Amino acid sequence: MTTMQTIIRLATEKDIDAIAAIYDAIIDQDTANGPRTGWQKGIYPTAATVRTALAAGDMYVLEQAGTVLAAARLNHEQVPVYADCPWQFTAEPQQVFVIHTLVVDPAHCGRGIAARFLAFYEQLARDKGCTVLRLDTNAINLPARRLYTGHGYREAAILPCEFNGIPGVQLVCLEKQL
Repeated sequence: MTTMQTIIRLATEKDIDAIAAIYDAIIDQDTANGPRTGWQKGIYPTAATVRTALAAGDMYVLEQAGTVLAAARLNHEQVPVYADCPWQFTAEPQQVFVIHTLVVDPAHCGRGIAARFLAFYEQLARDKGCTVLRLDTNAINLPARRLYTGHGYREAAILPCEFNGIPGVQLVCLEKQL
């Protein structure tokens, strides 16, 4: 990262377009270079995804010099398919913290932004008294899988499912104990 001030903060209404633009840039990149996320424009993720997270108060952005470079939703919400996962680490629901739809603007990848967001997520989980971290990604998203396992997350299972309206997803469920 450069020496410019970088902050991670709760997203606001003014961030909707920037976050949705990152989603679209990632989907466009997948269209041009071959699928990595499995996301579909107009289905998931969308500006409506951001609005839902804003309403819940759990959408965060990483901003540098006034520009949103990354975003993710951070909360205790475990998606339904998690119930089918053979998790190694168990905890009460309020002690499990989940990161959803971590995205980095493709124009800024490779600069440690995702790693910085993960560090923020883990510290926020500790601050909330959580003992287990959970997340997921599509099995075809090899860069994300490398990122997560490289930061100590364990792949618990790969589960076939329909995910956020997208059929045929092979969902990799990952976990880490704090």
